[in-house]
Amino acid sequence: MATAANIKAPVTRWWWVRHAVVPNPEGRCYGQSDLDCDVSDHVLFRHQAALLPRGAVWVTSGLLRAIKTADTLRAHGADGDPPVREPRFNEQHFGQWQGKTYADIAANHGDKHLFWLGPPTNRPPSGESFVDLMERASSAILEINEAHKGRDIVAVTHGGTIRAALALAMGLGADAAVRFEAENVSLTLIEHYEQADPEHAWRIVFTNLLPRAAA
Repeated sequence: MATAANIKAPVTRWWWVRHAVVPNPEGRCYGQSDLDCDVSDHVLFRHQAALLPRGAVWVTSGLLRAIKTADTLRAHGADGDPPVREPRFNEQHFGQWQGKTYADIAANHGDKHLFWLGPPTNRPPSGESFVDLMERASSAILEINEAHKGRDIVAVTHGGTIRAALALAMGLGADAAVRFEAENVSLTLIEHYEQADPEHAWRIVFTNLLPRAAA
């Protein structure tokens, strides 16, 4: 039986990194609001940078917190091609909910959901649903995967985007996808085997990897 270890084909490895912590003392939903992040934990950044592959393709979302996290990882020893910004990797746009506190959203907008702000199929007013995020992120993943077969790809993005990547790899629906955790500056490694059956070409190596003290 063929296994991931003995398939002789190009393997493309996606190293997903969630952006650093966004200071948010009031607990507000920020979605695509372009907020800054805290990159002062040098021990954490050195640890994560040392785990990333050398000479990788780098891609970030178009938001400052992802771009700054990528720049900080590279400043702490990670390297590769100059990062390319991909707006389809942006976090979900929560429309009129952006800027509201999570408590206010829960109290006044109904549709409570254990792992998300609401059912992943629902669109906040003037925003997009998690399903919309999954569709745009998946299209970008497939295009980049085709363009860089056999390479390591470091993608510095957002919790929602990483959940979308896991859903694509595992063939999951939106409600299952939002159950994954993605901590700030954590690593998730997903592999794609070029010559495998397309239905079984993706493999999850690990998710949400952090140093023990940071987890």
